[in-house]
Amino acid sequence: MAALRPAGDYDQSYAQAMSVLRKPWHWALLIGGIILLYSVPFWGSAYLVNTLNQVVYTIIALQGLNLLTGYAGQISLGQAAFMLVGGYIAALLITHLGLPFLLALPLAAIGTGLFGLIFGLPSLRVKGFYLAMATLAAQFIIPWLSRHIFTDYLGGTRGRIEVAVAQIGGFSFGEVSNFLFISLTVLLVTTVISLNISRTRLGRAFVSIRDNDLAAELLGVNLFGYKLQAFFLAAMFAGVAGVLKAHTQRGVGTEFGYGLDESIIFLGMLVIGGLGTNLGPIFGAAAIILLEDVALGVGAQLAIMFPGQSAALLTSFRPIFFGLVLMIFLIFEPRGLAYRWQLTKAAWRLRPFSR
Repeated sequence: MAALRPAGDYDQSYAQAMSVLRKPWHWALLIGGIILLYSVPFWGSAYLVNTLNQVVYTIIALQGLNLLTGYAGQISLGQAAFMLVGGYIAALLITHLGLPFLLALPLAAIGTGLFGLIFGLPSLRVKGFYLAMATLAAQFIIPWLSRHIFTDYLGGTRGRIEVAVAQIGGFSFGEVSNFLFISLTVLLVTTVISLNISRTRLGRAFVSIRDNDLAAELLGVNLFGYKLQAFFLAAMFAGVAGVLKAHTQRGVGTEFGYGLDESIIFLGMLVIGGLGTNLGPIFGAAAIILLEDVALGVGAQLAIMFPGQSAALLTSFRPIFFGLVLMIFLIFEPRGLAYRWQLTKAAWRLRPFSR
């Protein structure tokens, strides 16, 4: 939605119109928030550090999915599988080729992007539900390959391989509290990249394909080229997230949960956060991960209250809770938390006439 401002508040230059942070106090809040996040390992509990790190690499995966689904309108059910590819590439490059972490990370991102191109090829012929089914193939093919080919390198039936500790300039980042500094730095970079992509010709082409692909093609937009670029970027972001997840868990493989349910949850996060918005991945990842922890706690309490159904409550309450939350958001807040945030800001700017 367009920004609503009080009378007399207008832009005087193109740079000012395109700026994201418009006021000095916006910059102050941003810098203060970044400093606060970087300070979490010094005062936060182990739960807070682990949760924050999980939120960070989930946001990065959602940023790629947002470019593909939110902006370009191409549904994908293989984002978790692409994370698996990124984790494997980085682990193999570091372990067997001895490459440093800072070199393995971008190479893993590019390699995962190339995998994304392969599964993005059907996007020229099919769309909508049929494209979702085509991308679903990645969610079955990639895990199957990781278990049945090159078993000495990919772990085979064990479902995992070990990942070496990330080292940068002689400093070791084996603990999650230390690795969080890397995760936050990568998140800053990916956020700037995704924000700028959405404001460039590439991002506008994605939006035109999403809104009306036939009209976009008639106006000269190369549908096949831009769709492949969207798949490449989505897979590349997923590869980066997979590298961070693999180093956080000190291992990579199907044992660590890269299944179809993860890809579906990613889509649900994006819907709840806000499709096609820059804040959607942040709101969606933070909200769902925190709600999942709440669901686990509530399920444990219900298991105590109803001991006869304890096993079912501990295993089934989380997906039921997630489904209910997603259904409620689709009914009452279909445009996501990012849209509600925009309305809240508009009401604040127009006070005391917000009603």
